[in-house]
Amino acid sequence: MNKKYRIIIGFVVLISFVWACQRVPLTGRKQMVGLVSGDQMMAMSFQQYKGFLDTVKQVPSNKSDAKMVERVGERIKKAAEDYLIQQNLGYMLDGYNWEFRTVESKELNAWCMPGGKVVFYTGILPICKSEDGIAVVMGHEVAHAIAEHGRERMSRAMVAQGLTQVGAAAAGIYTGDQRVMEIAGQVLGVGTTLGGVLPNSRKQESEADKIGLIFMAMAGYQPKEAVAFWQRMAEAGKNSQKPPKLLSTHPADETRIAELEKNMDKAMKYYYAYGNKK
Repeated sequence: MNKKYRIIIGFVVLISFVWACQRVPLTGRKQMVGLVSGDQMMAMSFQQYKGFLDTVKQVPSNKSDAKMVERVGERIKKAAEDYLIQQNLGYMLDGYNWEFRTVESKELNAWCMPGGKVVFYTGILPICKSEDGIAVVMGHEVAHAIAEHGRERMSRAMVAQGLTQVGAAAAGIYTGDQRVMEIAGQVLGVGTTLGGVLPNSRKQESEADKIGLIFMAMAGYQPKEAVAFWQRMAEAGKNSQKPPKLLSTHPADETRIAELEKNMDKAMKYYYAYGNKK
């Protein structure tokens, strides 16, 4: 390939990347997501979510733990939706179908898939201790979905595999392209045996902490509980040979807590602005 064609191809790829970028709500960080559409990401997400629920024991919806998780989830969801609508970003919620489930597992974990599919494991509830503690985790996980971190990871993974054309994901899903399907499985994989799952980057984890803190404050939960919760999680990690999944790709404990404290004043302004008292 001569120099002229290399320059042309490089220019086309660069333009595609620019076109494929958007900014994360609340933080304003520029991210590349456009190599897979939100609809495509949610379709894959919902399919994997259904498959996961078929393999686990769910806590009945009328039990207190499940009710508490759903109650907190609804409040955090409303806060996130209200913020996006206020910022004229309501279109980002197109296709969302929120669910808040609790499953029986000793694992200290929770997650939210693209499109609003949230799962809490019973093992993390004693660490949460209260609805405020659940709100810390719920805010963090919902933030991952609202910030489209899964879509961002998939777009970046596609680039790493040489799939640089916008629309490649749609074509890959339609044709069953092995590379695209493997990437989707790694990005969206859930459950307890996730050795191949592509992790959130530390940048995404810190961003989810920051956004989650605001969402829980808007929902009327005490943001200061975030520091206490992550201190408890860090302690739980020290007592285990294998750290909880919520800690495995996150910033160092001291860094995370320092960042939460750094953003606490902003979160408390939201907390008071929404009618909450000291």
